[in-house]
Amino acid sequence: MNDRPASQAPRPHKPVPFSPADFENYAGGIDPARVSEAAHLAARALVHGGRESNDPDVTKRLVKLADKQGLEAIAELWAASPARSLPGALWRLYALRAATLQDPEGISVFFRAGQQRAQAANAVAGVAEPPGAEEITIMANAILSGAFDGDFDMALDRSAAFCRVVALGQAIIATEREAAHGEHASVLTKKAHQLVRTAEDLEGAAKAWRNGELD
Repeated sequence: MNDRPASQAPRPHKPVPFSPADFENYAGGIDPARVSEAAHLAARALVHGGRESNDPDVTKRLVKLADKQGLEAIAELWAASPARSLPGALWRLYALRAATLQDPEGISVFFRAGQQRAQAANAVAGVAEPPGAEEITIMANAILSGAFDGDFDMALDRSAAFCRVVALGQAIIATEREAAHGEHASVLTKKAHQLVRTAEDLEGAAKAWRNGELD
């Protein structure tokens, strides 16, 4: 990974398409020791600096960090971090937002399919009713904003709950389509399992934050 002065303008980049589960397998940097140190330093600076600023404009810039720098640039720094670490948790928040904003309509279909059978998670996720594309987009931005201007563990818990509702919706739709579209159903089932694992990691990170152990 090439270091770049903070004052230098970011290089143009092409958006990289992500699904809600794709980021789980994203490769990290080639020097694990350097990447790990840089990842933790950057995550601490963003989370603690953002939370201490009390400036809405700072929060907005942090939320849109991936939009400007490119999700691939953030992945290069954070994707190799342990799931239940500060950089690992922050990476999942950014990646889930990016995946959601990429296809809010499609995600809303899965969310609606799962919300009635995951009422507790639905309540924690906090998506406005009825949960259409606009409501899903607002929620994705609000969750990441909450990481910097609210309770960080709540942002993680809301994101985990969102994953659980979407995963359940994917599993339900996969079952409905299995007979006629077996291959597609298999893909949805796999994504549902990956999202459940992501939810578990986010919940574990939230618990570690509350215990003062997330670093």
